[in-house]
Amino acid sequence: MCGIAGWGNLDPRTSPHSGAEELLRAMCDRMHHRGPDSEGYLLDDGIALGMRRLAIIDLLTGEQPTFNEDHSVAVILNGEIYNYRELRSDLETRGHTFRSESDTEVLPHLYEEYVRDMVDHLNGMFAFALWDERQRRLFIARDRFGEKPLYWGVFDNTLLFASEPKVLLAHPAVKPNLNLNALRQYLSFDYVPAPLSIYEGISKLPAAHTLTLEDGQVKVERYWKLSYKTRQPVRSVNEAAEPLRELLADSVRMRLVSDVPLGVLLSGGIDSSLVTALAVRAASETVKTFSISFAEASFDESQYARAVAKFLGTDHHEERFSASLAANLVGEIGAWMDEPISDPSLVPTYLLSRFTRKHVTVALGGDGGDEIFAGYPMYFGHHMARAYLSLPKFLRRGLVEPMVNLLPVKTKNLSFDYRARRFITASHYDEVARHHVWFGSFTPDDQESLLSEDVKRASEPDIYRDARRLFAECDSTNMTECMQSLDTQFYLAEDILTKVDRASMAVSLEVRAPYLDPRVAEFAASLPASYKLHGYTSKYILKKAAKGLVPPFVWRRGKKGFGVPFAQWLKKELKPLAHDLLSPERLRRSGIFNPAYVAKLQDEHERGVANHRKLLWTLLSFELWRESFVETPKRIETSVTAS
Repeated sequence: MCGIAGWGNLDPRTSPHSGAEELLRAMCDRMHHRGPDSEGYLLDDGIALGMRRLAIIDLLTGEQPTFNEDHSVAVILNGEIYNYRELRSDLETRGHTFRSESDTEVLPHLYEEYVRDMVDHLNGMFAFALWDERQRRLFIARDRFGEKPLYWGVFDNTLLFASEPKVLLAHPAVKPNLNLNALRQYLSFDYVPAPLSIYEGISKLPAAHTLTLEDGQVKVERYWKLSYKTRQPVRSVNEAAEPLRELLADSVRMRLVSDVPLGVLLSGGIDSSLVTALAVRAASETVKTFSISFAEASFDESQYARAVAKFLGTDHHEERFSASLAANLVGEIGAWMDEPISDPSLVPTYLLSRFTRKHVTVALGGDGGDEIFAGYPMYFGHHMARAYLSLPKFLRRGLVEPMVNLLPVKTKNLSFDYRARRFITASHYDEVARHHVWFGSFTPDDQESLLSEDVKRASEPDIYRDARRLFAECDSTNMTECMQSLDTQFYLAEDILTKVDRASMAVSLEVRAPYLDPRVAEFAASLPASYKLHGYTSKYILKKAAKGLVPPFVWRRGKKGFGVPFAQWLKKELKPLAHDLLSPERLRRSGIFNPAYVAKLQDEHERGVANHRKLLWTLLSFELWRESFVETPKRIETSVTAS
């Protein structure tokens, strides 16, 4: 696991300018947390590659950049190539010679064999940059699901790239200007979907895409897409569960390869429990598991994690956090989250990563299970929405909605009144917008009240345009599978995996996701949709595969999620911070948000007449980021930022 950075001049024969090495080192210093063990650099005409290394495999000889035999191809890698041993064996039969035991070293040799098609052979989480000196070609790729990040932009006739945007901000040509279209998307989704970033001029390379710089031209291309069209021969769900279990077992086995201590993040839910059970079966020594707990009962899952750990016989570690301690960490988020994410589970993910890193350097997690196996309640919610919309309008508007609005406001995790109000609000939108209203924060109508007139004039109001396009491009005719496809490309890649990457790498912990093995995902996509969402039962086939491996309560439990009591914190522990960062004076100076509307949200939430925790946390997260990375603009430009 590493952080990578560098640049390629659009005129590839440009000589390195004076101070290039110092600049490259300064950029890499900004991601020391991603790789505290060592560093590596390559500077040549028109090209610069730099990296920070967190040593996981081949601790002694696995330094980067790594090269082919004649040093004409150089590579820097952030991530892990899980099938590197199989690739290496095949490459050796083809005459390639290796100098180390590193997984990174397969990449230059694989490129020699397959050029840009090399990515089709990789099973891993990765973002890498490869320099082909003979062809004067810079080739960059990101893994299929977006586990490892890659940001890029063209500034002063130079393509810059890095694992984190704050690394690019170390370059004098890059300014931290706010992208207003990205702001709109952030407010709606709680994150900024690729290819946008929150910074004007900086893009994300989307998951499963490559970027090539050659002959002064930049080309971005997709190399893989999860297909739901290829179907397995029809078999019973019990018969299909067996090969799924075998694929998952092999995925876990591949992700246990490490030359440093390794454990599993265990919540007690179906995803992490099954990963733990398969790790216990594959490991040669006792598996370490890690969880955290909170005092607030509706947010605490530690009892389930302890029960699973006892059942599986793991060496379990748990740390309990008070609400005040966790809330105090909120103020630090802006310093290391260089792009805003308002997913509230960011805080417990960081706490769990920090606690886990005291014991191990690598941890397996359960990310991806919800998207691959239809685990979110919103998937069934669309069927409920269709039924609700079939009711006469006078019943919906005259009876149901007034009754829902009369429900007492609760602050417990996913309380009924909160879910009911969200369901009613979302039902007024089309399927794609509805889905993201359930997931996200500010609806298009909300943004009309929230944003200043200057921001609205200078930005694109069609927030869900790209989401609708991706939904339409899905090759399934089943709505649930199309939503899964959309969530895999949006929510998983740009929220879940970005959150885990930033929170874990902030403490130099590598997190691996067995459910995101492409073989597992492709097998799941090939099964009938009813094997994933079966009536009211989500993850139907995954629960079948888990039977006998985990305690029965695990696959019988409903989904809970990794929550924190933000609704209460905004009334108590976080109230001073929120009133400071969202004060009318501060908001007026920035010219982005309507101060009166924000004050109304705060007042209603604090008086208990509404639960605006998602809206307020989204605004607070943005202001924490802006305070650390963006200067207050003197005015909002009136031209629309290019998307």
